Amino acid sequence: MRRIISALLFSISSTLALAQATAPLQLAEGAPDRYIVAPGDTLWSIAAKFLKDPYRWSELWKLNADEIKNPRRIYPGQVITLDKSGGQPQLKLATINVQRREYVESLVKEIPVIEPQAIEPFLSEPRVLEAGGFDNAPRIVAIEGNRVLAGSSDTVYTTEVKEQHKLWQIFRPGKVLVDPETGDKLGFEAVYLGTARQTRGGEPSAFQIGISRMEILHDDRLMPAPRQDVPNYIPRPPAKNITGKILSAYAGVNFSGPQSIVTINRGKNHGLEPGHVLAADVAGLSIPNRFEGVRTDYKLPDSRNGLLYIFRVYDRISYALVMNAVQPIGVGDTVRTP
Repeated sequence: MRRIISALLFSISSTLALAQATAPLQLAEGAPDRYIVAPGDTLWSIAAKFLKDPYRWSELWKLNADEIKNPRRIYPGQVITLDKSGGQPQLKLATINVQRREYVESLVKEIPVIEPQAIEPFLSEPRVLEAGGFDNAPRIVAIEGNRVLAGSSDTVYTTEVKEQHKLWQIFRPGKVLVDPETGDKLGFEAVYLGTARQTRGGEPSAFQIGISRMEILHDDRLMPAPRQDVPNYIPRPPAKNITGKILSAYAGVNFSGPQSIVTINRGKNHGLEPGHVLAADVAGLSIPNRFEGVRTDYKLPDSRNGLLYIFRVYDRISYALVMNAVQPIGVGDTVRTP
């Protein structure tokens, strides 16, 4: 009997998931029939002009895959038209005959998926590390002149450095991040202090500090600076149902809004990838009601509050950019596959 019930539940959940995935595309209110791509546009901002759910914009291009092989290659000046003649709306690039010019124009870059400046600091200056993230990181053991603190242009000495890198970054361990569902320690916030370049190997190794955002102390750690390439991952929902919680918001605040950064307690181990979009829910209020002398408490259902774009993924933690939100998104809020 248990197996039969389990099979029925699995069948029902699979049917619901399939129905959700094949739900008709809903156009945004006032969606234009024609739009000219402008400098400063992103794929997300263009999608929001046409769709209620911008993360489904790739479905529009897939319906017209013969014309647009790579939906990311859209440039300022191109004209996008909305075709509503079929069963499902679809986008097309309009063909425009422009008089040939005899001079050479400067190259125009394709528009990005999201605004690069919103996430660049979190690609070059990681602020969340998983447990053990500092295990092999060189540690500052002394500061030139036997001083207590160091700043820009000063020399610091560290434990032996076994790898050679062009640029290093300096961090200090911060607040521990605890999974609100399991109580497991997932990692900790790393406080970014500045940059340094190695000037001598051996033990101790020597580094000259470049940029200094804060005072640098004994026992601070050095890590190789990562590449700063801004990823252009196609926004899309995860292939399976994922639910999680918001662990923290940038700058230590409890609430955040659009274009702010949050971390969530889900990562590669749970099926998340860069480019995935999650919905953030606001918890339903508990409403007391008294009728004929009897009090009854009603719990209102949760409702969608906004959308998050996952841009950096670790094993059990991910960075997400808040794309939109009706109310402030708070630490502890639920996130899920939309």
